[in-house]
Amino acid sequence: MTLECLRTIRDGCRRNSHEVIVVDNASGDGSAEAIAREFPEFRLIASEENLGFARANNLAATHATAERLLLLNPDTLVDAGAIDELLAFADRNSKAGIWGGRTRFGDGSPNPTSCWRKPTPWSVFCSATALAGLFRGSRLCNPESLGVLPDGAELPVDVVTGCLLLIDRDLWEKLEGFDPAFFMYGEDADLCLRARSLGARPMVTANANIVHYGGQSDTVRPDKIVRLYTARRQIYARHWGNSWQWWADIGPMMNVLRRRAVARLRGLLGRAKPGKEPGTFDQVWVRRSEWTGRRAMAGVQGEPGR
Repeated sequence: MTLECLRTIRDGCRRNSHEVIVVDNASGDGSAEAIAREFPEFRLIASEENLGFARANNLAATHATAERLLLLNPDTLVDAGAIDELLAFADRNSKAGIWGGRTRFGDGSPNPTSCWRKPTPWSVFCSATALAGLFRGSRLCNPESLGVLPDGAELPVDVVTGCLLLIDRDLWEKLEGFDPAFFMYGEDADLCLRARSLGARPMVTANANIVHYGGQSDTVRPDKIVRLYTARRQIYARHWGNSWQWWADIGPMMNVLRRRAVARLRGLLGRAKPGKEPGTFDQVWVRRSEWTGRRAMAGVQGEPGR
């Protein structure tokens, strides 16, 4: 999958000079050797340990020389001309500081997760009570989602997803890159929200398109869910005021208990969904000390609400 992604970069970015830096996070499956063999013109950094998404991108950035940095997941395919379109969009909207594009799933269907509005206490309530799932098209009940970007759309957003994120190098350095407290998930939201506090206004364009398969490097479901909830708790700790920190734990716990109950009911009825077996959220609930309270916030730089 990584090799196919790199081929689309090589073949799909022709109008702009560029350098490609790949960090192999101690994959152990021969990826580093395969990359070096097929792409000797690219810079390969083979880490001896899994640094996680945030630290690995920070490492890559220290070796980059360009005025802009494009972060790209390995489980993506870049449409021909997409990077050129994204750079042209950035040139037209230089004050934004961060830019993103539009994604679709591997089967070609639209993927609405390339950008988001910021998480709020209300959005956590909507998730905990299933309003977000019941009314996916409602801005009131699903306030973080921006939905699928229509053709030609260019608009400001709160968060650009890290699978395709272009950022000015000066802004990246002011932010000191991703916060390494985020191992996987949440680092892109934190970066964008911190950038907004410095005056940046992230934007996305529907004219720069990629395929994003999603979740291909994190497939053990309970572990993935725990990491997701941990990252969300870290976001709340930093970007919500002190008066809402109590809800930062209670809201997600309500969400897990609801999903646990639904999964159990489906199991009893013989209608369990693949990857959503009854025991999954039992395990997530047992491990709640990892994604709530002080343990989840350990290592997050800054104070609540900053």
